[in-house]
Amino acid sequence: MGSGKKDIANSQDIELLVNAFYDEVKKDEVIGHIFHNIIGEDWSHHLPVMYSFWGMVLLGRQGYSGNPVRKHVEVDNQVELKEEHYNRWLQLWNSTVDSMFAGERAQEAKKRAELMMHLISMKVQAARDNKSIL
Repeated sequence: MGSGKKDIANSQDIELLVNAFYDEVKKDEVIGHIFHNIIGEDWSHHLPVMYSFWGMVLLGRQGYSGNPVRKHVEVDNQVELKEEHYNRWLQLWNSTVDSMFAGERAQEAKKRAELMMHLISMKVQAARDNKSIL
């Protein structure tokens, strides 16, 4: 691999990754406004939830109890989520992972993000079609 980058190994790595990712999201022209509309200026609640989520996904840590599908259905009710939004989110996530880490967990982080993006997109569309939360 020779990149000199290490793999995602612990909670500190997760926090660094999540913080760097959302620093990019906040200033992004395609999706930044969605996060600003929903979260506003105070990220003190959102970031720890994301640390917990990615800690569960990548490190098998306990503690995450959220419902990402329901949360995104609620977001979609306020700001319509479009394909370009999902694609940009994934693009930013992948580029952030690649800029900081290399290895098996880094690859897993990108794969899981893509799977979740497709699942959430599908469930949000189904909720729109059915006008109910799944």
